[in-house]
Amino acid sequence: MQPFLFYIATIMAEQIFSYQQLYQFTEKIFLSIGCSQQDATTATKVLLSADVRGIDSHGVARLSGYVRLWEAKRINANPHIKIIHQTPSTATVDGDAGLGLVVAPHAMQIAIDKAKQVGTGWVSVGNSNHFGIAGYHAMMALEHDMIGIAMTNASALVAPTFSTEKMLGTNPIAVVIPAQHQPPFVADFATTTAANGKLEILQRKNADAPLGWVQDENGNASTDANILKKKGALLPLGSDREHGSHKGYALGSIVDIFSAVLSGGSYGPWAPPFPAYVPMPENMPGKGLGHFFGAMRIDAFRPTEEFKQHMDNWIERFRKAKPAAGFEKVLIPGDPERETEKERMQNGIPVVEAVVEDLKLVGEKFNIEL
Repeated sequence: MQPFLFYIATIMAEQIFSYQQLYQFTEKIFLSIGCSQQDATTATKVLLSADVRGIDSHGVARLSGYVRLWEAKRINANPHIKIIHQTPSTATVDGDAGLGLVVAPHAMQIAIDKAKQVGTGWVSVGNSNHFGIAGYHAMMALEHDMIGIAMTNASALVAPTFSTEKMLGTNPIAVVIPAQHQPPFVADFATTTAANGKLEILQRKNADAPLGWVQDENGNASTDANILKKKGALLPLGSDREHGSHKGYALGSIVDIFSAVLSGGSYGPWAPPFPAYVPMPENMPGKGLGHFFGAMRIDAFRPTEEFKQHMDNWIERFRKAKPAAGFEKVLIPGDPERETEKERMQNGIPVVEAVVEDLKLVGEKFNIEL
């Protein structure tokens, strides 16, 4: 288990559910809001992929948020997802206000299909919603011997370097690369010092945030996990200028532009907020959230097996790197999540009591028992 999540799990009461228990409940909820069987299945798989990989903030803890967005008529349970512009290697997709959990896999498949034909595929998506963890969509490329890329813009919660105004989302990036005998390289990270979901976990416990995660409304460093509700902001990756926050700011900006400016989605401070009770921004320049996906066929660059052998060599050498004092080993991106998935699929998924109660309330709306 990742160190932060292990710490939180030890201080918060929780219940253990099997993957199948959460799957059946979640799928029924998506069916109840009007999703087709196929879309409900897809959305459930994407959502639970976060829980099994230890990214608890983006799993079933988000389910009630999607339901509230649907109740607010901001999510279309039966979207007509369509390509509105394309070339042999690129496409722009309109998500028709659908669940991002459904729109994103659809768009990633378009990128994969284009890569099969011409070597690479690139898809920008507009008029969508929160799409779960970026890693799920990027990992779709693995079974096709392709490199996968996924990113999305998000609610404006992040202050650029030197700013007190929230202008960007946590804007994650995922890059997934296949290997031969070694497990794949899976990098999936927010472009902020910490994802908002980790802040939400601390809020449930009424615990402080580590220094460097957030700032107050005047731009001063803060440890208040509820600071976003007091006009504060998340900080870009790097925390402050002296520690490289300008680089995190640049990364988040790239994601925002690729995902929303390129697709016709709403960008920057106009990105639609995830909480349904937060008013939509005025004078929005586009529709919904935006995503960006890429698929690159390995053999478009060099023979696949040759590349994968060298990826094994790369991974094996990094694993042998001498660990610093106090650390057991050097990890490869994707190792902690892979270990967590193995453990949770075998022993169950811990869900904190606050989320359990939230899920029960959602279930009561549709007469579905957790």
